[in-house]
Amino acid sequence: MKKIHLLIFKSFIRPFVVTFFIVMFVLLMLFLFKYIDDLIGKGFQWYIILELMMYASMTNVAMALPLSVLLSSIMTYGSLGENYELVAIKSAGISLSRAMYPMMIVVTLLSIGAFIFSDYMLPIANFKYYSLLYDVRQQKTAFLITEGVFNNSFQSQGYSIRVQKKDPDGQTLHGIMIYQRNEQNSNISVLFAKEGIMYRTPDDKYLVLKLKQGIRYNEQPGKNGYNARQQFTRQRFASTEQKFDMSEFTMKRTDANEWRNTIQMMNLKQLTLSQDSVIKAVNNASAANLNILTPYLKYYIVPVKPGKDLKPTDVKKDKALKPDELDRALSTAYSEAQSVQNSLKTMADRYLEESKNVRRYSIEYQKKFTLSAACLALFLIGAPLGAIIRKGGLGLPLVVSVIFFLLYYIIATIGEKSVKEGNLSPFVGMWMAIFILTPIGVFLSYKAANDSVLFDAEAYKRFFNKVFKRKAATPVQS
Repeated sequence: MKKIHLLIFKSFIRPFVVTFFIVMFVLLMLFLFKYIDDLIGKGFQWYIILELMMYASMTNVAMALPLSVLLSSIMTYGSLGENYELVAIKSAGISLSRAMYPMMIVVTLLSIGAFIFSDYMLPIANFKYYSLLYDVRQQKTAFLITEGVFNNSFQSQGYSIRVQKKDPDGQTLHGIMIYQRNEQNSNISVLFAKEGIMYRTPDDKYLVLKLKQGIRYNEQPGKNGYNARQQFTRQRFASTEQKFDMSEFTMKRTDANEWRNTIQMMNLKQLTLSQDSVIKAVNNASAANLNILTPYLKYYIVPVKPGKDLKPTDVKKDKALKPDELDRALSTAYSEAQSVQNSLKTMADRYLEESKNVRRYSIEYQKKFTLSAACLALFLIGAPLGAIIRKGGLGLPLVVSVIFFLLYYIIATIGEKSVKEGNLSPFVGMWMAIFILTPIGVFLSYKAANDSVLFDAEAYKRFFNKVFKRKAATPVQS
């Protein structure tokens, strides 16, 4: 490898790694801000949170990788231009396209790796992420007892607990009231205690309340069933324990097979097979719909034999329908038309839903390739753009890269939405952003190779000064 190629490669790889992890960190913070309420206060082990964050980071690669390629390429060639290293490279007889050649190979290899990641690793990451996120969001909070309110965390076990005050340690309780209900939701037992200590068993299976200086009131219905308060018991205690089952607060993992048929969890082969199955089901349903509607259509379609002329005949007056018969015929025809309309509406709704499923498979199929193409297209924009603006660091390159990435993201989102609605074909909609940005990259490469002053403010200032001076020098005709 030549020294110039090695220099450019080292100048690219450092900002690429830094910007990639910065973007991943920002996207991870957005994930935490979005689901912070579902994570806090549920008593998860630290490795559960770390596992969820790892899978969330892997799902963000599709957005972080193109932005990192764009930003690092602008920073690399902008820094080379700012330090006059590009001038030295061009003075040695090496053109800009030749200077971009080693980085084009690196980005191509990076795009191939992105395709392999999106086809093999991303479906597994999506499967782990969505299944774990679902279980986390379904988990009940671990803040079981809050002071000043009735806590119904153990309502399924028939208990309602109210605590007047909790000490800062979170375990010592004061002014405890515990209601116990039966199946008819009536209070059959109530317990009062001045203070108590709350703790969990070592295996986290039970929550134990060790109560002191209290009293328990218990009501039991009569044996004959006509006097509900026949037995009333009052029991004072100096110390007692109350256990509550914690099994419903332990996170339970859902069956993995429930997520296997989700589109985001499939690779190219699975998407192709599933899409073919859905298309085949749609075609079979269309043929079945035709068979269903045929009995209704036979009243209106009369087959005509080839070569036979049909002559209209006059209807005799004595064979005309009577008014009551005509009403019955019209009522029957209206009922038949109404039935056909309802059947068609149901079939059309089902067909539209199945067609949406086909488009969803196509969208996910094209996404496997657009990630790699986006890296190439954004590098084709970033490298010449950095050579033109000649600014390194995280200042102007960051602003320019965010603008172009937002342009790419907005166009890609509009194209994907149009495909989902059926306004565009999957190929055109998913590749729309690539088709628009690639000519821009080619244009910028042409301008950078010819030492364009496209972003030079002084050049525009000199141009407008010449225009205004020329207008001022033009004599006014009388």
